[in-house]
Amino acid sequence: MRIPVPAAALALGGSLALAGLVAPIALPAPAAHAAEAGAPAAQCRSLGVANLYGEFVEGDDTHTPDAEGAVAVGGNADFTGGFSVGQELTPEQVAALPGGNALVVAGTVTGHNTQVMKGNGVYGAKAPGAVVEAHRGRVGQGASPIDFKAEFAGLRAASAALAAVPQTAGATVEAKGSDLYLGGADTELNSFTVAAGKLQGATDVFVKVPAGSVTVVNVTGDAYDMAAARTTGFHLWDEGRKAYVLDDKLQSAEGGAVRAKLLWNFPTAGKVVKNSAAAWAGTVLAPNAAFDLGSGGPVNGSVIAKSLTGKGGAETHHYPFTGCLPAVVPTPTAVPTVPSVPPVVPSGSPSATAPSGTPSTSGSPSTSASGRPTPGVSGSPSASLSASSSVSSSASAPGGAPSAPASPSATPTAGGNLAHTGSGPVVPLAIGGAVVIAAGGAIVVATRRRAARKA
Repeated sequence: MRIPVPAAALALGGSLALAGLVAPIALPAPAAHAAEAGAPAAQCRSLGVANLYGEFVEGDDTHTPDAEGAVAVGGNADFTGGFSVGQELTPEQVAALPGGNALVVAGTVTGHNTQVMKGNGVYGAKAPGAVVEAHRGRVGQGASPIDFKAEFAGLRAASAALAAVPQTAGATVEAKGSDLYLGGADTELNSFTVAAGKLQGATDVFVKVPAGSVTVVNVTGDAYDMAAARTTGFHLWDEGRKAYVLDDKLQSAEGGAVRAKLLWNFPTAGKVVKNSAAAWAGTVLAPNAAFDLGSGGPVNGSVIAKSLTGKGGAETHHYPFTGCLPAVVPTPTAVPTVPSVPPVVPSGSPSATAPSGTPSTSGSPSTSASGRPTPGVSGSPSASLSASSSVSSSASAPGGAPSAPASPSATPTAGGNLAHTGSGPVVPLAIGGAVVIAAGGAIVVATRRRAARKA
């Protein structure tokens, strides 16, 4: 049967347009370490859900006056003296938190003035007289959205895996008088191994690595006491200035790019003490340690520890770790959707109703200064960081905790990294159909015009 010209043109136009929709798009390979060559563009091994929190503590957290980022506590939280949480969080970072919870206390919270500045908050119980309020979200009693036992099993496995990475070829650890210099030239990963005694013998620590590279300092030993040598300064190399910059809240090398990918790993330490006079640059991973922040001087990064204490001016500043870790770290897996369960809020509470402008709990991952996706923006690494996990490449979203309890304050999400169970394929198909019809119609019109001119 002979097909009329207009119909043939419509079919051809539709086919070409549909082919344009379904044809695979070749993505450029990301700048990755040799062990991750060929990995998907989004591949990024991280510390999972711990990356989302400025303080991620397995046991008890006794702390004042504040944490600029989010805080997650698997035990009890004693915030007597006043405590504020989450002031520096962006809306995207709030959205990435489990249930949008900037404060998670699995046990009992104590303190008459605990303020959640951005995001929601959830606690297992409140001590008599305790006050916990939210400014741009909701707060209430409920089950923890985080499986701390599973998370820390994974974090310990990750810490051990990082410690097993040999020192990067050409990297140096050199003591010069009372100063300690760490130098590396690899543009992707610089791994250092330093004995705790050698590190705590330094009055000042100097780190020189290319901006954008991931720096892991593996500190060996059962304990580290920064106050022993009265370490007071962490200096990071700024290539633009050709000079070391003393890290502080108001200044940091390469606009904070070096600090953002600096990780201090204490795989075996049972105690870590920060000198109160020092501002510690980078994130601290000490999953087996009781971490003492002291009474002054911040950590310009996150603290991941078994327990935490701090008072006075000892704060955690919101500079989350954004580095992609080497392939030896167990690979994150997909995160399950967390059901929405409203928090239990006492009647008459000023935070019973979320104020207007409450950040959405959907949203997409934030992006680091280097353009890489900020790791760990969609869930738990409990599966991904366990000792038995595979080390092969997979998706970058951190894995979900098995049988995770429902979030007490999560709201339905319309985007981000959570699964779309109904509408996901509909929009692309609708757009595809529209394109098919439009393209086919255009060819039909062109064909008829040429036929008219010939006539």
